[in-house]
Amino acid sequence: MRRPALYSRSPRAPQQAEGVGEVDQPQASMGPAHASDAADDAAAAPAAPSAPRRRFGWRSGIALTVLLSALGASGYYYLPPQTAHQLTQKDIDAAVLRSLQTASLPSAAARAADIIRPSVVEVVALGPEKSTPAAKVEKRGRNLARGKPPQADPPPGEVERGVGTGVVIVDKGVILTNLHVVAGAEKIKVTFADGLEANASIIGLQPENDLAVLQADKIPDDLFAATMRSTGDLQPGDNVAVVGFPFGIGPSVSAGVVSGLKRSFRSPEGQQEMSNLIQFDAAANPGNSGGPLVNMNGEVLGIVTAILNPTQQRTFIGIGFAVPIENAASAAGMPPF
Repeated sequence: MRRPALYSRSPRAPQQAEGVGEVDQPQASMGPAHASDAADDAAAAPAAPSAPRRRFGWRSGIALTVLLSALGASGYYYLPPQTAHQLTQKDIDAAVLRSLQTASLPSAAARAADIIRPSVVEVVALGPEKSTPAAKVEKRGRNLARGKPPQADPPPGEVERGVGTGVVIVDKGVILTNLHVVAGAEKIKVTFADGLEANASIIGLQPENDLAVLQADKIPDDLFAATMRSTGDLQPGDNVAVVGFPFGIGPSVSAGVVSGLKRSFRSPEGQQEMSNLIQFDAAANPGNSGGPLVNMNGEVLGIVTAILNPTQQRTFIGIGFAVPIENAASAAGMPPF
């Protein structure tokens, strides 16, 4: 038996003719009295409506109840247009000012360091310990930074002859660093930002600018290469940051400004003189060598290569030097500009 509809979209009379209602009896079977009663009933019955009347079913009622409940739970209420608040520029300015007063925003140097950090690596040269005055100062500094006695000897086995910094310039594991960091090393080890350690080999040199190009034998899956930026529009006073591993501590961040351009520097031993250097005052110490000097967009402007200190202490007194990235990238055979 067909299930009756919950509500009808058509008048009742046609439904009865189609058999939805009760079955009509033929007129011939009606007796005179019944025929007369039927005629009276038909005369007294109201006329059929000209348009269909819809019945409101129980399912529709439930649906409406659920809809109203959902709107109430979501906090949606109808507000007449005349009561709605229109935002003004004064409201917007007040909200922005309140956010600036209550929110703690990162500094420009912090944002720059966050951008460049995935491309910065620690470079460790392994082999016979160097006996130069500079090497002794670096060893003393590394020991103090690691909580060891100043003259403590390294454990037997591979000896750290120097610690420096490098920056990835090609995502296949090509790294720029200083030549003096890796010169004479029997083995070079690099540690990426995610902690992956790998051996590296020298694939390019530019001795006149104290630069070396390394290739790591394995790399992280998501290695990021740094973005390099021309120094053509660089000016004294521009903000810069240095990221590296001073005395093996890091990655460490320091910030300052460009102090000058086209500077010259002679190594303490007097063996080499470099020119066309960027002078900066962001703190740098042994271990920062080979690391990136970046602008506030985290773009590499140069490679940190030296600090000036008239004494033999080899510590920072406010004057550092970096090789412009134009020269540094050419060491890898890929001038970027």
